[in-house]
Amino acid sequence: MTAIEVRGLRKAYGGHEAVAGVDLSIPDGEVFALLGPNGAGKTTTVEILEGHRRRDAGEVRVLGTDPAGAGRAWRARIGIVAQSATDAADLTVAETVRHVAGFYPRHRRAAEVIDLVGLADTAGARVRTLSGGQRRRLDVALGIVGRPEVVFLDEPTTGFDPQARRQFWDLVRVLAAEGTTILLTTHYLDEAEALADRLAVIAGGVIVAEGTPATFGGRATAGTVVTWDGPDGRRVEHTDDPTELIARLAAAGTDLRTLAVTRPSLEDTYLTLIGEAR
Repeated sequence: MTAIEVRGLRKAYGGHEAVAGVDLSIPDGEVFALLGPNGAGKTTTVEILEGHRRRDAGEVRVLGTDPAGAGRAWRARIGIVAQSATDAADLTVAETVRHVAGFYPRHRRAAEVIDLVGLADTAGARVRTLSGGQRRRLDVALGIVGRPEVVFLDEPTTGFDPQARRQFWDLVRVLAAEGTTILLTTHYLDEAEALADRLAVIAGGVIVAEGTPATFGGRATAGTVVTWDGPDGRRVEHTDDPTELIARLAAAGTDLRTLAVTRPSLEDTYLTLIGEAR
């Protein structure tokens, strides 16, 4: 089954086409990361999928329904963690989660969700007293309390410290293990690589590359860089066959203790794609 299906999606603001023909297909239970620079069309695309923004053209189905005309029953099946959220600052964390849980027919227990996002120690604290990272965790709690089948995570770990980010990654893995489909937008490439089954880069309103983290942008077949210390200093060689090069160096008696073999990182590939798109 396909959780999210997008064909020829377009959206313009004035004379600027923010989304210029996006195609996406995300199966049930997949963690899919949508990457791109600011202004590339990520947030507009996600807001259309959430039913919060009208499209100009194209076909969109989320859980088999067009979000533009979806009702309450459909909204109860999705979860949203937006870039920014408003909240009832005078309520406690527990009160806020229990209040929102009441809108969903098959919600999780408030205490369970609060523990999942790492706010158990602040369950009785007023929302207005939370730090930025804690408030972001509360946003995540509100997005998953209804046991959604599809979760939209728009820059979810902004403001998180490294430990909180790792805890959030564990939460995403728990949701994925339960069969939840997750669409993640993030500027953290290590986050995308750690969590996503597949990812895509959007630039200028179009998808410029798509694939698994390991094969994305031709990484799996990209040339290898081999470096080592030679008698005349540091040596660097680009090769498609590092095994042959290493064997040749070993046969020549080269000291291989400083040898390193690297392929393009996800960040390298991403920056190349963005540069080409620009």
